[in-house]
Amino acid sequence: MKLVTWLKNGDEAALGALTGDDDIVDLKAAATLFGVSDEPFESMLSLIRSGEGALDAARHVMVRVSEEGAAELCTPMASARLLAPLPVPESVRDAMAFEDHIINCIRVLGLKQLGLLDEKIERRWGRRFTLARLINRAWYDRPVYYKSNRFSVVGHGAEVPIPSYCRRFDYELELGIVIGKAGADIPAARAEEHIFGYTLFNDFSARDEQMREMKGRLGPAKGKDFNGGNAMGPVLVTRDEILDPRSITLTARVNGQEWSRGSTADMHWSFEEIIQAVSRDETLYPGEFIGSGTCSGKEGRGCGLEMGRFLSSGDTVELSADGIGTLRNRVI
Repeated sequence: MKLVTWLKNGDEAALGALTGDDDIVDLKAAATLFGVSDEPFESMLSLIRSGEGALDAARHVMVRVSEEGAAELCTPMASARLLAPLPVPESVRDAMAFEDHIINCIRVLGLKQLGLLDEKIERRWGRRFTLARLINRAWYDRPVYYKSNRFSVVGHGAEVPIPSYCRRFDYELELGIVIGKAGADIPAARAEEHIFGYTLFNDFSARDEQMREMKGRLGPAKGKDFNGGNAMGPVLVTRDEILDPRSITLTARVNGQEWSRGSTADMHWSFEEIIQAVSRDETLYPGEFIGSGTCSGKEGRGCGLEMGRFLSSGDTVELSADGIGTLRNRVI
């Protein structure tokens, strides 16, 4: 299923599921109409916490809507105001799963003039001989991540203000997961069972502030934490609908022009490996969010920093992914 959180009657957050025609079905109202317990459908978090039985109930409700054509329960997605699918996650972690992203950033920020030489070294002798790889050998030991502000999450259509202290504002093309089942010390081989679903994630970044902070060997802090900095959506797609999470194509467009293209096939660290690392001696709970990190690889670079291009007030950023849709936000 494709699930959304939307503003019903203009100001009431409601849980919905999409029909094949991209109409939003009010799951709580539909459950009440068809005599099904509506308790799991109070919110996205309620549904996630209620487990697989609640998802089965939601599927049953959607079948009844399809069979009986309950038009009064449906709202066209195109005319609805969407929030982030999970408006306030239990936590937000963002990983760095794509090798090309870290290599490109080291060349741009660390090697600078030597970056082009390092690219030539890679073309001639392979990546394992490059300076960028040698500088960051620890990245290859285990997945790394940072924690972000769970209260700065916004959804599709939201306007994202450039922080007052920022002169180099950037987007990041990412995929994200939401945890559906609690667990600690989860082995990678069983980690997929703990994924509830997938969504798009735009990790907006104040690059100049981020660079200042990282000189202090800590962060990012205000380089990532500001109002509207974590955009998610437009939908949360349940795990069963994503047939192959390792072959999802993602793109980013700015004002209609494609800036980035990538694939989850280029993830060095899989979500399963990230879950294994995060859950070591630590319990993961339903409703926690984990981002993939910037999607860079053979097909392109996943953020403006890697290309020396940044956003301006008035720009519209659209992230798209197979089977998920398009997350659109305007920078102001």
